[in-house]
Amino acid sequence: MRKSRLSLFKSTSMLISVVGIIMIIATIIVVAYVGYSIVSTGITNEISSGTQYDELAELKASYDDLSVKFDSIKSTYYAGGSDNVKVYNDAKLELTRANSAIENVQSALDAGKPSNEVDSRIDFAKEKLKTASQAYNEL
Repeated sequence: MRKSRLSLFKSTSMLISVVGIIMIIATIIVVAYVGYSIVSTGITNEISSGTQYDELAELKASYDDLSVKFDSIKSTYYAGGSDNVKVYNDAKLELTRANSAIENVQSALDAGKPSNEVDSRIDFAKEKLKTASQAYNEL
């Protein structure tokens, strides 16, 4: 009877040791996977962020070019009377909206927003810039 208890104790203790080792290995694997996911996501976000900063620079350059065009014809429209001033100001309002959308992209990048949200803001800014450009062409 004593030998069977000793044998049972040995087998139980061995089983607990094996299960403990398996739990430690499983924990290490889970921690490694989570760490890999975090690093991978960080690298992907940095790459997306770099591309988004390039697109932001392009948007700002386009805005600056369009702003110079608006400023070059401002005196012509202001000299033409109140109807011309209204038409110019309506077109200039579209340019202001485009600038606001571009600043919105900048703030999203500075705040570290997710790349899909920044991409949607970039698309919106491109639409607003296109609308402003059309408004200028209609002047």
